[in-house]
Amino acid sequence: MKNKVKVPVWYWIVSILALIWNLIGAMAYLGQAFITDEIKATMPVEQVTLLENTPAWVTAAFAFAVWGGVLGCIALLLRKKWAKPVLVISLVGLLVQLGYSFFMTNALEVYGPAQGMVMPIVLLLIGVGLVLFANSARKKAWIN
Repeated sequence: MKNKVKVPVWYWIVSILALIWNLIGAMAYLGQAFITDEIKATMPVEQVTLLENTPAWVTAAFAFAVWGGVLGCIALLLRKKWAKPVLVISLVGLLVQLGYSFFMTNALEVYGPAQGMVMPIVLLLIGVGLVLFANSARKKAWIN
């Protein structure tokens, strides 16, 4: 049996909060992927147009981002070293999705500064932070 290094309490807190955050993202993905006509009817026309014109590869990137984040955080809680590469995949999915949103659409204009700029920056900071967190945990032998 391997002798595992004891991790600090804050590691567990961060990992649980990160999992909750990513589960919220997964719910947002499911809401977008399976949106109904009734919900679309309540949205501004510009948002519906943006949503309906989103290519499948961007939706796939969104899926990789959120489900990779969920799986990566579960790996952190299980103290598995594969948390880092899975979180890197999640980050790449996020970068693809944000790249499309920023450079190939008018999402900033449609959603406004809070949802169009601030939220993507928060997502990016959290995504990078989770990769760095997993990397640090691996170096400290908190995950093996």
